[in-house]
Amino acid sequence: MQLEHTLKNPYAHEYQLLIKNILNAPIYFDPNQEIVYRTEKRFTYATFKKRVHKLAHMLSALGVKKGDTVAVMDYDSHRYLECYFAIPMLGAILHTINIRLSPEQILYTIDHAEDDVILAHTDFLPVLEQIKGRLDVEHFIVLCDDEKMPPTSLHVKGEYEALLDKEADFFDFPDFDENTRATTFYTTGTTGFPKGVYFTHRQLVLHTLGALSTLGSAPHQGNFRQGDVYMPITPMFHVHAWGLPYVATMLGVKQVYPGRYIPDLLLELIDTEKVTFSHCVPTIMHMLFNSPKIHEVDLRGWKVMIGGAALPKAMCQEALKRGIDMFTGYGMSETCPILSIAQLTPEMLERDDDAQSDIRIKTGRSMALVEIHVVDETMQSLPQDGAHSGEIVVRSPWLTQGYFKDQKNSELLWHGGYLHTGDIATMDEKGYIKITDRMKDIIKVGGEWVSSLELEDIINQHPQVKEVAVIGVEDERWGERPLALVVVDPQKTVTDKELLLHAKEFIKKGIMAREGMLLKIKFVENIDKTSVGKVNKKELRQKYAL
Repeated sequence: MQLEHTLKNPYAHEYQLLIKNILNAPIYFDPNQEIVYRTEKRFTYATFKKRVHKLAHMLSALGVKKGDTVAVMDYDSHRYLECYFAIPMLGAILHTINIRLSPEQILYTIDHAEDDVILAHTDFLPVLEQIKGRLDVEHFIVLCDDEKMPPTSLHVKGEYEALLDKEADFFDFPDFDENTRATTFYTTGTTGFPKGVYFTHRQLVLHTLGALSTLGSAPHQGNFRQGDVYMPITPMFHVHAWGLPYVATMLGVKQVYPGRYIPDLLLELIDTEKVTFSHCVPTIMHMLFNSPKIHEVDLRGWKVMIGGAALPKAMCQEALKRGIDMFTGYGMSETCPILSIAQLTPEMLERDDDAQSDIRIKTGRSMALVEIHVVDETMQSLPQDGAHSGEIVVRSPWLTQGYFKDQKNSELLWHGGYLHTGDIATMDEKGYIKITDRMKDIIKVGGEWVSSLELEDIINQHPQVKEVAVIGVEDERWGERPLALVVVDPQKTVTDKELLLHAKEFIKKGIMAREGMLLKIKFVENIDKTSVGKVNKKELRQKYAL
């Protein structure tokens, strides 16, 4: 039977899913809502729209056109938000430079992305000056928090605000194909140079709608909706700050951008601006919980989505005690990024904090328009029983098509028609996913798999432990055995025997495999992290190889 297609009307408008359309709703419905930068600047959405248009004129005057690449080096700011819109709305490509990479890696990403213009905060001018002789970039624009621009050896076109002031506040943004590339950024990677991932207008708009529908429809917990006050505590160079600035803008909510992450300032902004929704990695929350100022701030009603690394149960319990709705969001650079969210049913919310934490630290259930499978090595789906573990593979309309200029790794990423995450997980009968490890981090002890994440969570629950990372190290008898690298609060003391006895209690309860008792403990002053705050286990395995 032949399928019947809808007849196209030559007079109908062929609506494209473009980033410029995300901006329309808040301007129409609440143009007086605020956007705030630190304690220094605040303006309305109506002004924000004018600034986006001015930025488009400024870039066009520099010769930026469709297909060109404009890079940004900045902290979380109103300027970055303006770049999220103006650059792709021109048909150009926004390259969000990872400011925490080494100068050589930054040079590589600038060259690989073929940047034409760079907008750089004054703090990062020394990095660009260090590599300027090898840069093939036409223009530099300086982003200042102070009124005066510092001296620089770079040939800059001027300071952002001064250049913006000269431009008209209306720009006629064109329509074009929604499959036009909008953004590029680079994964941190632990081997070789960073890999570039890229997303189209269509993908970013669909991710915004998917996140909006999943977060906005949750009735009691883990929601983000009109009336909230949004502040990201995730770098805006990292996967579009999880895509949530686009969600916040479409909702038209008050947005607060904290600049450089200073614990006391973050807590002050949460308090004074009445922030109700944020997202961050566990290391940031750890930093906030350790700030003396936290005892001065009422955090009840603050909703925090944790991603980038496993949410420790002890951290979740501490958050619940403070009235914080903390829950996990899962994704990766290649997935735009959100795939699943740990939202609780009304029945789950009736449980005590300990039982709730067990669910909140899971990877959660798939977001709207996301198809997730847990599969074995032959790509066969495993039973949803919470016991069988395999790799998470996904399909969704917003997953990257591959790695920029890297055909070989792009094919590996999409082997078998699904995007391979490299994460090992189980899925229960209700669709809740629990990641047990990364494929490269799981530890094989005497032929049995031991989850480094489970061991980390158990050790983290000891009150004296500040931070922990578990890696596998070679062992002559067992092949591998787990090594826990433990950071202890300087004010407290604990022995390796005490930690092993603590872990043994979980074996007795059947929570941890008995192979976990082969655990070794090593106390360290700090744990190596990647540029986005994740534990760098490759580096740790090299450093602590026995």
